[in-house]
Amino acid sequence: MTAPPSATGTALVAEHVTKRFGGLHAVNDVSLTVDEREIVGLIGPNGAGKTTFFNCLTGMISPTSGTITYRGQRLHGRPEKITKAGLARTFQNIRLFANMTVLENVLVGRHIQLKEGLLSAIFRGPGYHRAERAARERARELIAFVGLSKLTDEVAKNLPYGDQRRLEIARALATDPGLILLDEPTAGMNPQETRATMELVRKIRADGLAVVVIEHDMRFIFSLCDRVAVLVQGAILVQGDPATVQADHRVIEAYLGTAVEESA
Repeated sequence: MTAPPSATGTALVAEHVTKRFGGLHAVNDVSLTVDEREIVGLIGPNGAGKTTFFNCLTGMISPTSGTITYRGQRLHGRPEKITKAGLARTFQNIRLFANMTVLENVLVGRHIQLKEGLLSAIFRGPGYHRAERAARERARELIAFVGLSKLTDEVAKNLPYGDQRRLEIARALATDPGLILLDEPTAGMNPQETRATMELVRKIRADGLAVVVIEHDMRFIFSLCDRVAVLVQGAILVQGDPATVQADHRVIEAYLGTAVEESA
């Protein structure tokens, strides 16, 4: 994990990000900042553009307009380039390698940090073996961090749903990010698994990372986050601390499907 525990300042700045699909504004002029070691919640009704915004941040799709910077570096290009810059993510629908073990899945995430060249990999020289040992050691550390040590050699498809979610987080952490984006990390979880996920996110922040999380579980969001942004019809409706957002009548109207008369 690349962000030091004492890190301060702004990690991510998204300015006027817009994504159009034909005539549809899936994301419409969204600006959002995330400070170092801050947990920011992104909420909104289904179809509000939350995952599309995540996709713009991580290079899964290119925004139509707007800029995204991370620690002063302009982000653009393919997802692996943005991952190397320091952003990692999980997905709304779990994307594990089902027939690979827990350890192998985390090693896949670790691969992006390996610096050994092609010749070293082909001839399996000393540098390659050192890098491989270091990668396995780091992968085991992350598996322990998310609480899966006893399942290191278990095949991913055999894990309970909640453990698969934690494995996906471990794989994202294996890229050594400074900011991690979690897309509905508690979807399908029971209350006990949800509480465990909340504690895991707090541990991630305590280790120096910033976190942006999409969730529909409002209790989870308002208990966990330092700041919450509400996205409605692709645009930011309101953002602020949890108490401010909960008290805003526009948020209630948006979730109940009532027309929002005031602009953000």
